[in-house]
Amino acid sequence: MTKTLYAEFTVKEGSEARVAEMMATLAGHVRNEPGNVMFLPYTRETNPREYFVFEVYRDEQAFQEHIGADYGREFNAELTEHIEGEGSVLTWLQPLM
Repeated sequence: MTKTLYAEFTVKEGSEARVAEMMATLAGHVRNEPGNVMFLPYTRETNPREYFVFEVYRDEQAFQEHIGADYGREFNAELTEHIEGEGSVLTWLQPLM
């Protein structure tokens, strides 16, 4: 069964350019993971500091490989400096059909 999640966070004022750069780099890495099905980052049209990332992985093992990647750990470590709150809010999703 696929592993699907929705992550959201709000970027601090002044960090917009850095986070956009970080996200572009991360997206390139994640999309090249063999177990990644989809990695779609968005910002809110009315507030580009609000990020929403829809992620789908082939299965639990693919997700575990994703979270174990060095580039992901580096991204998350730096991201905490640039976002409001303690970190990304994750919502786990299951398909209806």
